[in-house]
Amino acid sequence: MAAGGCLLLLLLPSLVAASHSPPGCKIRITSKGLDLVKQEGLRFVEQELQNITVSDLHGSEGQFQYNISQVKVTDLQLAFSDLSFQPQQHLVFNINNASISLRFRRQLLYWFFYDIGSINASADGVHIYTVLQLAKDEAGRLKISNMTCNASIARMHAGFSGTLRKVYEFLSTFIVTGMRFLLSQQICPSLEHASLVLLNSLLDTVPVRNYVDEHIGIDYSLLRDPSISTDTLELDFKGMFFPRVREDQELENHAVEPVIKETERMVYVAFSEYFFDSAMHSYFQAGVLTIELQGEKVPKDLEVLLRATFFGTIFMLSPSVDAPLRLVLQVSAPPRCTIKPSGTSVSVSAFLNISLVPPDRPPVQLSSMAMETKLSAKVFLQGKALRVQLDLRRFRIYSKQSALESLALFSLQTPLKTLLQLTIMPIINERTKKGVQIPLPEGMDFTREVVTNHAGFLTVGADLHFSKGLREVIEKYRPVPTAAAYSSSRPAEPSLDPSSL
Repeated sequence: MAAGGCLLLLLLPSLVAASHSPPGCKIRITSKGLDLVKQEGLRFVEQELQNITVSDLHGSEGQFQYNISQVKVTDLQLAFSDLSFQPQQHLVFNINNASISLRFRRQLLYWFFYDIGSINASADGVHIYTVLQLAKDEAGRLKISNMTCNASIARMHAGFSGTLRKVYEFLSTFIVTGMRFLLSQQICPSLEHASLVLLNSLLDTVPVRNYVDEHIGIDYSLLRDPSISTDTLELDFKGMFFPRVREDQELENHAVEPVIKETERMVYVAFSEYFFDSAMHSYFQAGVLTIELQGEKVPKDLEVLLRATFFGTIFMLSPSVDAPLRLVLQVSAPPRCTIKPSGTSVSVSAFLNISLVPPDRPPVQLSSMAMETKLSAKVFLQGKALRVQLDLRRFRIYSKQSALESLALFSLQTPLKTLLQLTIMPIINERTKKGVQIPLPEGMDFTREVVTNHAGFLTVGADLHFSKGLREVIEKYRPVPTAAAYSSSRPAEPSLDPSSL
């Protein structure tokens, strides 16, 4: 028993480490970013409250009978509002001392006097306190998992006009009390639908597992529930690329976990070396890290130099001396990314095979040389796309057959480096030009981006702006209501017959 307990204690650290997988990508939203979200969210809340549907109100008090219908919100004043973080997984939306103006249709019967018309009313001292719980759903997507809401109205006034105005004012307590109750009962259900249905449909636009191109895809699923402090919200994403030919492939993450300390910008996005390594590993697994140049695609100066270098071999192959040359550059192992405070680099090992391709005859290999290159990588953000611009920094070729052949290849060092810079690098950068989308909802973009390198990861600090309003995006993805739901939600037309009162 004691031995089993000791074994459990020994295994506990490894079990804890396994349960906390390091993220390849991390996002931090600061209080400044939350302020921008509050501004756009407040407009959305105003629009939702303006669409509140209040049931018809009817009743009687002695000889006084009334029917109130067609209630519409005409104006809202939500000046005193606040959106804040609440540890560990909550956002708090608080509205104080708001006012709501209403207009509704009246049908009143007092003894033998019957009157119809409109009434303007106002609800003052409106207080709404809403807590949204954020969590990771089964698909690894951020969702609003729960909501609590409290709403109250301190005062309500109704303005009457017409021949029976004095009577209405005397008996208005019944109408105002009923309207105050019905209105306060509709606020929270409206906001609950806005949060759990509409805002979650907005979060559905965040990419989770998407294809980047015809060769690879990316997994942006959340590793765990969001972590919220009083000043920040942090999200840990898997941030792993995968080859489309083997979508279930997992690449273990041994990279340094990104640590974001800055809070000056609205949002920070951090990428570890694992993020970039998994992309290059996926391209390698997809078998696309090969470039072939043949015939006219081989630069003329390089062809002349190659023919001169391998003249003896070519001469022995006569009469195929004039056969076209073929250069095949093939990466021999997945490239590796290194991120340091001084910059980002990519190490690549490859083979360069040089052959003659005589017409109607098998290719004749002249040389197979090994290449080691180091590329400098400039990482930048454009819109929501993370892009990488590569440039050749160091280059070395050698022969694996003999040191003598490596010495003979020394004269090819400079021209082959020029070939890479002028011919191969543009092809590679064209492939990386599209970039990969960062997991933000549709309609939200970055501005004023700044990239900072750290040991083992880099961060992109930026501000946010809404290129589309919440309402515009939500309406685009709003589920189409069924005819039955639509008919049941429509208020009944009020009767104009006094006898119905």
